Amino acid sequence: MKKSLGRHEIKHYINYSDYVQLKARLPCVCKEDANMVAGKGYRVRSLYFDNCYDKALIEKINGVNEREKFRLRLYNGDTSFIRLEKKSKINGICYKRSTVINEKMCSDILNGDYSSLKESSDPLLLEFYAKINFVLLRPKNIVDYQREAYVFPAGNIRITIDTDIKSCFDTMSLLKEDIISVPIQGSNILEVKYDAFLPEIIRGIVSLSSRRQSSFSKYAATRII
Repeated sequence: MKKSLGRHEIKHYINYSDYVQLKARLPCVCKEDANMVAGKGYRVRSLYFDNCYDKALIEKINGVNEREKFRLRLYNGDTSFIRLEKKSKINGICYKRSTVINEKMCSDILNGDYSSLKESSDPLLLEFYAKINFVLLRPKNIVDYQREAYVFPAGNIRITIDTDIKSCFDTMSLLKEDIISVPIQGSNILEVKYDAFLPEIIRGIVSLSSRRQSSFSKYAATRII
């Protein structure tokens, strides 16, 4: 299981003009993320879980200070590498724990068979199993988008641009090559993640005229379309 230290996150809605500016600026000081494919990024697909009362969604909308959500995630449709992730936010700081699962376990979860979680020794899988049973977490929707990512070593900076964001409510289709999805209009997102400080050179590059910090959540945006 991989556990991250708390990090700051800044998010902005961006338009196409902003995107072009960022594409020109970022490579001048940042390196492309190792997962970028020919400078065009990679496809991210996540299946989010919530309970019957939509607890995670409502807490996000209401800006609850301490909240969490679980998701299954894969990249570029590669079912050989699937992660279960728990993302938490406490006092404005984001935390993430993750663990890799195989395609069989993922398929079992999609089909409502959670026995393999119970048999695991992984703390995150056991927590997920407990919350499936006692908080009644269930699959809610799939979020699919294109991501371009850049890194800057000082401050452990990671900058991502998410475009072509789509939603799918057929949760059983997570592992399928093609899914039926609905585009989310006007929701291109710039995210800047950092540890203790944000260097001025990065602050200057990501400063876009008339763009204000947003609390955008892809999960919330794709649930309330």
